[in-house]
Amino acid sequence: MKSIQLSAADIQPELLRKYRKKIRESQDQFWARFGVTQSRGSRFEQGAEIPAPIIILLGLYFNGMVTDRDLRRVNAPQISASNDEMLTMG
Repeated sequence: MKSIQLSAADIQPELLRKYRKKIRESQDQFWARFGVTQSRGSRFEQGAEIPAPIIILLGLYFNGMVTDRDLRRVNAPQISASNDEMLTMG
């Protein structure tokens, strides 16, 4: 993704919608990377208030400090040590 310098104040519904369309992603694809459902992402694009943690993540993403790879790694299912131990107990 190409970095565009944005502040939290710059992250406006119209900008999000235009960017998503420019990269030719559905709402589901685009918002899933931030842990947001399609329906909630749609509301954000229509002007609903975006919570601070998502604004921060969007800012980091648009400024190139967080990549798609980083976001995939965070969103990937993980097995905790306690679950792993439970599997080996038998």
